[in-house]
Amino acid sequence: MPHAIRWGILGLGNIAQAFVAGIGALPDATVVACGSRSAEKAAAFGATWDIPHRHGSYAALAADPDVDAIYVATPHPAHLGHCLLALAHGKPVLCEKPFTVNAAGTERIIAAARAAGVLVMEAMWTRFLPHVRQTEALIAAGAIGAVRMVQADFAYRFPWDPDHRALNPALAGGGLLDVGVYPLSLAHLLLGAPTAVTGAAHLGETGVDEQAVMALGFPEGRLAALTCGVRTRSPQEAAVMGTAGMIRLHGPWWRPTNLTLSRPGVPDEIIAVPAEGNGYNYQAAEFGRCLRAGLSESPLRPLADTLAVMRVMDALRAGWGLTYPMEAGGAAA
Repeated sequence: MPHAIRWGILGLGNIAQAFVAGIGALPDATVVACGSRSAEKAAAFGATWDIPHRHGSYAALAADPDVDAIYVATPHPAHLGHCLLALAHGKPVLCEKPFTVNAAGTERIIAAARAAGVLVMEAMWTRFLPHVRQTEALIAAGAIGAVRMVQADFAYRFPWDPDHRALNPALAGGGLLDVGVYPLSLAHLLLGAPTAVTGAAHLGETGVDEQAVMALGFPEGRLAALTCGVRTRSPQEAAVMGTAGMIRLHGPWWRPTNLTLSRPGVPDEIIAVPAEGNGYNYQAAEFGRCLRAGLSESPLRPLADTLAVMRVMDALRAGWGLTYPMEAGGAAA
């Protein structure tokens, strides 16, 4: 398309604000519309970010002819319906993680996107960050030999509020979907699909996973040791261990950061990885590249990867005995 990609923002919480700020770092993208269930909230958000089209319903946003692509930033259980709404209007979709609550919901979106021939991508923003790409490049160059193990952690201590999305089962709260999806996606990126999935979780007073450990096994004896939580502070670090060295992504590892390359017999090497914007710009740039190229999915974050990680989370929750109210009767959500 000859003009800047015109984004519409569906759902106007904190993550939406971060995404809009990230778009500001791109020369070929702009936000032209925002949508909320509340006309007042849409008006306030639009005024804050100088967005011209301010819709008091999600349907109106999806139907806006001036919108080229939609970023879905509503609570977890709403992703499925809102992605399907956008696709029904022929709008390409970048959907915030977790893509859906379970794999069945992800399968529905994939089927709808492929039937329509419309671009859909999960907003797994860490996948596109320069230091993560640099980690891939170092591994491909043989800097640490064959990768044998990945450790990654993402946990924080949220104040007790049983109605907040972080702890509310009706909003698919808990650590796994909120932040565990990040280390799981990193492990999948570096090791592929696991052949063994196990773990343990503490289900708190509201019934969601307040903290969890996840152990994944892969072909050739490779392993991942991952942790997440919403009621426990953690180092928020990651490490990739190979037969000839190790790469450390310092906490918080999902923010643009330097890397440390450690190899036996030589001093540690600090690798500076320049980054621009707040980090959310990189996923938007990749989405825009795919949209301009006429692709229906990103080769960096294909839908098969999103689905594979969703299936791992389903398997973990099955082992923990954790279901959400919207899954009653086996429904996709």
